[in-house]
Amino acid sequence: MKVLFASSEIFPFAKSGGLADVANSLPKALSKQIDIVSVMPLYGFMDEKKLNKADISFEINLGGIEYKIEILFTKVDGFLTYFIKAPLLSTTLNLYGDKEAYANNDIRFGIFSASIVQLAKALHAEIVHLNDWHCALSAFWLKDTGIKSIFTIHNLAYQGIFEKDSLSRLGIGFEHFNMDDLEFYGKCNFMKAGIRYSDVLTTVSPTYAKEILTPTYGCGLNGFLNLYKRKLHGILNGINRDFFNPKTDELIFKNYDKNSLNLKQKNKKELYKKVNLTDIKLPLFVMISRLVEQKGFGILLESIDKILEKKLNLLLLVDGQSKFKEPLMQIAKKSKNFSLIFGYNESLSHQLYASADFLLMPSLFEPCGLNQMIAMAYGTIPIVHGTGGLKDSVHEKSSRCGKGIVFAKPSKKSLLLAIDRAMKLENIKQLQKFNMDCDLSFDESAKKYITIYKEILK
Repeated sequence: MKVLFASSEIFPFAKSGGLADVANSLPKALSKQIDIVSVMPLYGFMDEKKLNKADISFEINLGGIEYKIEILFTKVDGFLTYFIKAPLLSTTLNLYGDKEAYANNDIRFGIFSASIVQLAKALHAEIVHLNDWHCALSAFWLKDTGIKSIFTIHNLAYQGIFEKDSLSRLGIGFEHFNMDDLEFYGKCNFMKAGIRYSDVLTTVSPTYAKEILTPTYGCGLNGFLNLYKRKLHGILNGINRDFFNPKTDELIFKNYDKNSLNLKQKNKKELYKKVNLTDIKLPLFVMISRLVEQKGFGILLESIDKILEKKLNLLLLVDGQSKFKEPLMQIAKKSKNFSLIFGYNESLSHQLYASADFLLMPSLFEPCGLNQMIAMAYGTIPIVHGTGGLKDSVHEKSSRCGKGIVFAKPSKKSLLLAIDRAMKLENIKQLQKFNMDCDLSFDESAKKYITIYKEILK
């Protein structure tokens, strides 16, 4: 079995969010049992000199324009990743845009999708595993090749919606511009191509697979998804336990394991030298997130005055620009027990996991979420809204693996009550040790994907 795993971002080469972590960890877990390689775009910020040129090149024709495609590759820890070098795709600096999305993202990721198909043919792949809208059109172009496709939805809120004339630039006939195909409220929707034309459709947790079939979480596609729910599977993500391991993590101040949890205090002490917080004896609550509505910042802002009245420290590591930035900055200026850091930093995020007592995740919806799993691996108790993958991975009243505080309703009252329950916990060390013993890796997920791969090749 030969599988090509395609993603717009793969850690450590490019990362804007959790997709990059999954695209790093899942193929590596799968590679223990099958022949699998990955592919992603070559972006303008990447150092081409660190990559090798493959003996593969080709041209693709989209909308009557020829695009010359070069393939590069590298091996990290024995795992092979290919890179698509193409006009437009590689000549813009960033992944999806600077402050706003690039206007030509339709053709950029159309080129990427078409190139995936040609690379799959060159590698004699039997299955192409596609992830999110950026490579969804590959499923459309694979439909007559004999190569099977799996399409994984990581976040249905991002669908790749473009103007109708994108179809002309991509060389896709307007017979596909209808509600049963690629049309979406007068525009073209790339995500619909992955949903319709893939052989199997998956998403990143069992609960989210159910949620997206409803109007509340379906982002306008719930009716369309219900047409294809027979091929929809929810498979919970995991994390890379080699990378997220407090016993060996080179990014944290002091390594520890479940039998030396007292060393979390030493990590906290070192962290406080870098951030605007004092009183190491107070419990530390952290939130590591993109600064968007989905992550529950509206609820947090409603609650933050009451939260900061409690005997605790709160530290936010946030990335992005939004309406929440200015009010959070004003609160941080006048609060002694609140520290706010802008700009994602991989090292600092590890240090927060290693230092914190609790992780806040008040997300309005969360397809899977990885932060809560990383937190548990570091002995940090997650406090989550029970939605999507958070509901599947964090349990308050169950004996299942993954202990934390879960609140059912995304509201100020529910969040404050959850924080109160956390502060009254008497068996924190027991919960920390329990979570650190949990198998949070991708190994179980990989088994489920391999079962699906085998099924579609029958």
